[in-house]
Amino acid sequence: MSYIKNNFLLDNKAAQRLYFDYAKDMPIFDYHCHLPEKQILENKRFNDVFEIWLAGDHYKWRLMRNYGVNEEFITGNASNKEKFITYCNALGTAFGNPLYHWSQVELQEYFGCTLEINGENAQAIWDMCNDYIAKNKVTPQSLIESSNVTHVFTTNEVFDDLTTFEKIKEKGYKFLVIPAFRADKIMNIEAKGYLNFLGKLEELTNKISSIDDLENALENRLQAFLSVGCRASDIAVESVYPVSKKEDADKVLRSVLAGNTPSVADSEVFKGYVTYFLMKLYAKYNVSTELHFGAMRNNNSVMLEKLGLDTGFDSISDKNSISNLSRLMDKLNCEKSLPKLIIFNLNPKMNAEIMSLIGCFQDGCARGKIQYGPAWWFLDNKVGMEKHLEDLTATGHIGTFIGMLTDSRSLLSYPRHHYFRRILCTYLGTLMEKGEMTSNFELVGSVIKDICYNNAIKYFNV
Repeated sequence: MSYIKNNFLLDNKAAQRLYFDYAKDMPIFDYHCHLPEKQILENKRFNDVFEIWLAGDHYKWRLMRNYGVNEEFITGNASNKEKFITYCNALGTAFGNPLYHWSQVELQEYFGCTLEINGENAQAIWDMCNDYIAKNKVTPQSLIESSNVTHVFTTNEVFDDLTTFEKIKEKGYKFLVIPAFRADKIMNIEAKGYLNFLGKLEELTNKISSIDDLENALENRLQAFLSVGCRASDIAVESVYPVSKKEDADKVLRSVLAGNTPSVADSEVFKGYVTYFLMKLYAKYNVSTELHFGAMRNNNSVMLEKLGLDTGFDSISDKNSISNLSRLMDKLNCEKSLPKLIIFNLNPKMNAEIMSLIGCFQDGCARGKIQYGPAWWFLDNKVGMEKHLEDLTATGHIGTFIGMLTDSRSLLSYPRHHYFRRILCTYLGTLMEKGEMTSNFELVGSVIKDICYNNAIKYFNV
């Protein structure tokens, strides 16, 4: 039987009451994920548990590599069953890793399987889950609706096909699927396929031969995104670069269009200006900005060549963005163009610096206008979430926090919200039992409900 019990992670009576009376049944607003919208539209039945559980989930792939599993059983030609059993064997001794918890909860919640995940039980789990899939219509729609999700913000490049979202809306699902605007492939001017990406944007907008043309094209596409309900944007950079001059960014773009390869300095000049331009554009259209930084990407060039992007070979960067972030926010603020901003930081050493900076740019237009985003990626584990809450409450205001997201490509990732909610309830419940805060459960419970769902609804103007 599974070690996951009813009071899992709920360390005291106050935490248990907060979770079961206030947090547990709140809907989920997933304001940042990487679910493929076409898969949600097609809504095909899954054939086996591997397709739902392991295909495309580089969190799990990374754990298997750390266990010494041959790539053949991760992304190679091994059968679905062989890969599944290999993962179960690797997970069985991964004590303390969040996947050790998440995977157990996922099997229990979606398949009613309470066997402990390990090599010994792998075959039985495979059979039990596949038997469930055969007897039930398990589709993207059924998984999302059974998770009590009301909104899904996918992450989409500027040239993605938006008719998919219109078709999803016609399906009449119990949840909304809305694209978040992401221009990373247009910003990353040093990328091998950059001119191809630029060409895709041109096909949908206008000829691009200057920075003015690029700005017009990006605004045109943002307007198209807004027409299908877009409320959020996403920017992902390793670090925040200084805001450069428009004419300098124009020179870099023209040089690349002429067939030249940009230097590292040129790339940073271009990214620094485009980041500023995009955030100013988002403020103009009241689109919230999700700014992710602190990830050092594609460390293993051999595997990048073999498998491509987003396959589990990124890590935490040690670059310090705080001064450049300060100047970027100040410039936008002086121009009355600072959008609602959620800052996701991947390096926990920077938590306090970022939290204290956030407090310098709040204003009365929105509660928690500048957010310190939830523990993200390598930090969305028990230790990372607890530290995030400690730093958030020490220098910010927890009552305005917009809560958890999945940031995942897996349809089974929604129990991560409940993982976070249990940790949140234990954090506040412990303070209550220590006498360090009010014992008014109705008041604290209302704050928990806001963090779980209500604050996000208000923040994104849905």
